[in-house]
Amino acid sequence: MAGGAKTDSYTARMRRSLHRVRIGVRKSGVDYFRGDGSDWIALVGLLLTVPGIAIATMAVPVWFAPSALVLPIVAGGLLLRPSSLLSLYAAAATALIVESLVLGPYDQGPATVTPGTVLVVAACGLFGLLIAQFRARVGVPWRRGGTMLFDLRERIRVQSALPQLPKGWHREMSLRPAGGQSFSGDFVVAARTNGGRTLEVVLTDVSGKGMDAGSRALLLSGAFGGLLGSLPPEGFLPAANGYLLRQDWDEGFATSIHLVLDLESGEYELLSAGHLPALQLHAGSGRWEEMAAEGPLLGVYDRAEFDPVKGVLLPGDVLMLFTDGLVEASGRDLSEGIDRLSGEADRYVAAGFVGAAWHLIESVAKHVNDDRALLLICRES
Repeated sequence: MAGGAKTDSYTARMRRSLHRVRIGVRKSGVDYFRGDGSDWIALVGLLLTVPGIAIATMAVPVWFAPSALVLPIVAGGLLLRPSSLLSLYAAAATALIVESLVLGPYDQGPATVTPGTVLVVAACGLFGLLIAQFRARVGVPWRRGGTMLFDLRERIRVQSALPQLPKGWHREMSLRPAGGQSFSGDFVVAARTNGGRTLEVVLTDVSGKGMDAGSRALLLSGAFGGLLGSLPPEGFLPAANGYLLRQDWDEGFATSIHLVLDLESGEYELLSAGHLPALQLHAGSGRWEEMAAEGPLLGVYDRAEFDPVKGVLLPGDVLMLFTDGLVEASGRDLSEGIDRLSGEADRYVAAGFVGAAWHLIESVAKHVNDDRALLLICRES
């Protein structure tokens, strides 16, 4: 019995030890991927490759050129911290010296260490060190940088998703950043309030475009999403204006249009902060009407006032909200751009505007170097 107890105790201790080791290795791997852990594993691996490359170069110089030492140096610039890079560079310099002594003077053959080889290795080392210093200052390691940008893009996409509407309603939306980038200065936040009876949508165009405006758009979309539904509709734009003023950005203005739609009666209210007018298609006449509310830009004037415009969506009617990238162009009046957009939209009346938002941007502003956003709210017949 005693021997069995000792065996069980020893086995249990071994299992616990192996479990701790396994957890530690897993945690180290996760931390390293996230950029929080030490880089000693990568440093040791790269330090071991340096003598391996040097030995191969001295043994078979025709197939392994002395300039092959740039490979661990480039990898080190991506994987290591600046302090660790210095050790790697010292090892690479030592390997170059040994190779030059073994292979002989550079004028005795093509496979020797030439001054050009030294310059190439040194230049790669300099670039790697600059990249590592920039990454360390930003605080985003390369292993996590791409994932973080992907997460930011997905957050913007999720925040811009429109809620499901009840039967009898249809919505379409499309966002297109400038230059085919992943980040846009145009964004949408939406929510169903008042027990689900009211749809509130805010379309905002931040000053700038593409990546330059993307960071500000991400910050504002989170703030606007928190304000939407937490305040009465008439209080949203004044609160958004105050928030933007407090940021004190050099290029800190934005335009915004706020739609408050009663999903039972079809009555709606539009409040605008320097934004382009909305367009309403009246099913009875087949004509588009501009719905222009009055209000200054966000982030310019303190205690700004925003005067609403009211309307009603009858069965078959469509309300279209858009940003200036769809209708503004050099050498063309704004009214011409709006007329072109409404004319293209007439082609989708028979189909009920299914998939129309994306196609409208393709038709009127496919090659425009500006952020573009289009939102359609349709009341079905």
